[in-house]
Amino acid sequence: MDILHITRPAAVTGLDDIPMPSVDAQAAQSLVARCPVAGETPLVQAEALAVEAGVAELWVKDERGRMGLGSFKALGAAYVIACDKERGDHRGRTYVTASAGNHGMSVAAGAHAFGAASVVYISETVPESFAARLAEQGAQVVRQGATYEDSMAAAQAAADANGWALLSDSSWPGYTERPHRLMEGYLVLMAEAIAQMPAAPTHIFLQAGVGGLAGACAALARQAWGDGPCIIVVEPDAAAALHGSIKAGAPTESAGPVSDMGRLDCKMPSLIALKGLARDADAFALISEAEGQAGAGTAMVAGLASSPSGAAGIAGVLALSDAQKADLGITAASIILTVLSEGPAS
Repeated sequence: MDILHITRPAAVTGLDDIPMPSVDAQAAQSLVARCPVAGETPLVQAEALAVEAGVAELWVKDERGRMGLGSFKALGAAYVIACDKERGDHRGRTYVTASAGNHGMSVAAGAHAFGAASVVYISETVPESFAARLAEQGAQVVRQGATYEDSMAAAQAAADANGWALLSDSSWPGYTERPHRLMEGYLVLMAEAIAQMPAAPTHIFLQAGVGGLAGACAALARQAWGDGPCIIVVEPDAAAALHGSIKAGAPTESAGPVSDMGRLDCKMPSLIALKGLARDADAFALISEAEGQAGAGTAMVAGLASSPSGAAGIAGVLALSDAQKADLGITAASIILTVLSEGPAS
């Protein structure tokens, strides 16, 4: 494992026109609560994982049952579409996106629930089983490109050509309003975790692809607990989008190979997430493919079956060497919070 430990805030250029992540959890909670399938997900005290990690407590926010869609992503795009519905700005609209996984499910389900249409672009590496699940939710599925970034470029071109609403979970210059609102939806899970935790954690491990989950959760954690917790962002070493950008001091594209942690295999960071995490995170960790697989396996044995993407935060905890634990201030008395972001077949 490679860890970049920073002094907050990290200096990152090129983000002056990019907004910070929202911390308005109440707005998101109020709207999400109206959904017929809304419900709080559990916070699990994983005693076996705490023993494995050599810490006092390890808590897992279990998002596998979120709104029947199998991942935290249910809180994102569907929330944006619900906000559009509140303004009467959704019916008859087509939402288009690219997805490496569960974001597309949220777009498809949200569009279907609110009487809109959806088109989801996926890359050549996305499994056919996932394409079938998107189609079951009513999405038109289009395969294009070798990578997530290729699919996103195709989705953006389709939005421009057809007058569709682009609904990405990433952000870039000139495209921030929808992803900013989407990240606001993710605040629901962190607000629940904050209320569920019996005491403030000493450390929070958050996995990241483009960084939306990590950025939203870190921002709300800082609001609730201040500088107390050490926040560590975990990425595949094949997709060091945030780690590489923080290290370079500017948004930087990762040049790694395809990762088995497919939901996290994003080579460019969301600029909203990057700006927030430059302020809020203490360290950026890269895990190998083997470490990701090992973490998911250990989580499964502990009764928390997930994918290497969904268990990447847990994998980050378990992959630490004694020297890295010392560097991060992790001791036998530490209380760690992680997020299990998806189920094993998501």
